[in-house]
Amino acid sequence: MDPAIRTQDLTRIYRKARSRGEPQGEFRALDGVNLEVRPGELFGLLGPNGAGKSTLIKILSTLLFPTSGLAQVCGLDVVKQCEQVRERINMVSGGEPSGYGLLTIREQLWVFSQLYGLTTKTALERIDRALEQYGLANDAGTKINRLSTGMRQKMNLIRGFMTNPTVLFLDEPTLGLDVHIARQTRDYIRSWMAEDRSRTILLTTHYMAEAEDLCDRVAIIHAGKIRACDTPANLIAAFRRETVFELTLAGLDGRAAELRNLAGVTVVRLDSDPAAGRTTVRLSMPDDAALPAVLGGIAGLGGRILNLSKNEVTLEDVFVGIAGRSFADAEKQEE
Repeated sequence: MDPAIRTQDLTRIYRKARSRGEPQGEFRALDGVNLEVRPGELFGLLGPNGAGKSTLIKILSTLLFPTSGLAQVCGLDVVKQCEQVRERINMVSGGEPSGYGLLTIREQLWVFSQLYGLTTKTALERIDRALEQYGLANDAGTKINRLSTGMRQKMNLIRGFMTNPTVLFLDEPTLGLDVHIARQTRDYIRSWMAEDRSRTILLTTHYMAEAEDLCDRVAIIHAGKIRACDTPANLIAAFRRETVFELTLAGLDGRAAELRNLAGVTVVRLDSDPAAGRTTVRLSMPDDAALPAVLGGIAGLGGRILNLSKNEVTLEDVFVGIAGRSFADAEKQEE
């Protein structure tokens, strides 16, 4: 059986326009990506903004040509056989436009169904079933211009699911959603996959907990390269040699950023709340023996420890181990 998705040495280069006094440059959004996704998998592609996630998904969904290399979906070449690929896929992006404001949810979904060639009877049956499953049945007659962000994204997701694609691309599907609606979205994704084990989803996200919760396997992409690929459990097990501590600190008085300079540790996450005078920092270090020096460094910055806990390794910690920097720092580098 062909892989649902396959890439070989896939590269995408963006040319930077020549500016006054500067030569023309280039940016490698994808740099020799090799990837295989099996039929029936819910596969996660993880990385910070600018890592290459959206570029890859655009190539696989025939919206963008690669510079070089091979990309196949359902055994079909996305460049040479793009029409056949499009018949088998669908795609939903987080935060995408929702359609025509004067139409209702049900009317808008019907319009999309006609673009995909569904009969009205089949389309309305699928639409009404999905609206019920996803908690939108009572809002089916609401106009698009009156919908909240969460309701718009629910409608967009139904649009992606209702064509029963063989491969569905979900690009940051819970971006900007509140916790409750994001949880509903994950539940809906699970139920759709459970209905037909031949369906495949490629999910891009930089929410590590979401990937850990949903995905059969994940690939971590950074600076256009695949750095690791395995099940979440196996990736975490491989990096369990690191020790992770989470500390709540007070008294830093604007010096929280200097925690990134502590010797012997990597800052996975750093959240400051100046109004409350508190900072939460998640640190990864080789072993417990590094902790006394870290605590001394915090004291040297004027910090007081309000709480300290030893935590289990997460996918975010795995990313730090691979990329050598936190998600926030990686995103800053890619900007």
